[in-house]
Amino acid sequence: MSFRSFVSVASALVLLAWLAGSAAAASAKPASHTVVIEASRFEPETLTVHAGDKITWVNKDPFPHTATSAGNFDSALIQPDQSWTFTPKSKGAFTYICSFHPTTMKGTLRVQ
Repeated sequence: MSFRSFVSVASALVLLAWLAGSAAAASAKPASHTVVIEASRFEPETLTVHAGDKITWVNKDPFPHTATSAGNFDSALIQPDQSWTFTPKSKGAFTYICSFHPTTMKGTLRVQ
């Protein structure tokens, strides 16, 4: 095989690998996750997601709560039987609380 043929074949293989990777990334759809607020706690308490996934907090308690991570996200009031959805754009570990019950209601959102 000549050097020119080798370069052509290698270039084609690199292009095919790149296209396959791009297609796989494009077909990966964001996932949806749910955190249930019930009995004055977050369930699950720790949740691991990917950037771009949607996380919905659903309040099953008879009184309002929040999902508040200082400087990262804040649901404001989540009334009973209501929900709030957040889509993280950056990676990291984000601790959060209910601003009404900060000592007892704590959670962690890990974004990969």
